[in-house]
Amino acid sequence: QVQLVESGGGLVQAGGSLRLSCAASGRTFSGSAMGWFRQAPGKEREFVATITWSVGNIYYEDSVKGRFTISRDYAKNTVYLQINSLKPEDTAVYYCAAGARNDYRSLTAYPYWGQGTQVTVSS
Repeated sequence: QVQLVESGGGLVQAGGSLRLSCAASGRTFSGSAMGWFRQAPGKEREFVATITWSVGNIYYEDSVKGRFTISRDYAKNTVYLQINSLKPEDTAVYYCAAGARNDYRSLTAYPYWGQGTQVTVSS
């Protein structure tokens, strides 16, 4: 059984930083990607960033480039999202997703999802 467990969310002031973690168990994701999506209140879930597990290709949503950094740790089967210079508009539930083999920016490409971790940015 595949499980994705996110951690690292919280309440932070604007300009601060957080590092989100997503630990995967039950399988590895060689040949596919693990990534992050977010869903703000009243909005649809949107793509944030993804990394292909084997090659390490990285894709970001344009609005987070330069502030968000995605990375992976093979040994821990974990993907991270470093978020710097947080803004109030970054407030959302951040979801880890895994298993996409193409169309990496699409929710429907990912068969596995975590439960989400709340990030709240105060102004």
